[in-house]
Amino acid sequence: MRYDPPRPAGRLLLTPEDKEAPARTHRLLQLGLGERPEPALDAFAGHLASLTGAPYAMVNFLGEKGQFFAGLYAPDTGLVMKEDGTRPVMGRFLPRDHGFCPHVVVRHKALVLEDVRDYPRFAGNPVVDEFGIHSYLGAPLIDTTGTVLGTVCVADVSPRPWGRTGLETIKATAADLVVRLEGPGNGGALL
Repeated sequence: MRYDPPRPAGRLLLTPEDKEAPARTHRLLQLGLGERPEPALDAFAGHLASLTGAPYAMVNFLGEKGQFFAGLYAPDTGLVMKEDGTRPVMGRFLPRDHGFCPHVVVRHKALVLEDVRDYPRFAGNPVVDEFGIHSYLGAPLIDTTGTVLGTVCVADVSPRPWGRTGLETIKATAADLVVRLEGPGNGGALL
């Protein structure tokens, strides 16, 4: 399978190049993750939403083809109303150039965006216009091999002051989930 890295938009590379995508895809397959929704990860996302008070929470695995939310907490209310009177549906798959998780994965570090519109690099992201996402908090899922499997993240349609408490919470939940994902003997026993 061929992997095409993102192309720069003008002088600013909006979606970072992910040279680790092939290795990550292989590791996710070893662990049996990233190809189907997982009820336990949906529950984990719901718990994360409850912990942070965010209306949306995800456990996101990034592969060569894009992003997959194996864990998703996304109630139908709250997303922006479109001109035709409908609301967008947040599904389980996003292209690689949507959202902020690709930045977390490539950086290997948590990302706090209290108002994404304050950052030119992030303000033009498709999730801002398509879903009305205005704040984001995410942390990488780094396993014992050093592979970043994906992220745990929360989002809101309003700006949010996540603060140090939010950052510590998202990092702690990411670390906890990695232990659960790798399971006894690192065989990928899920929760």
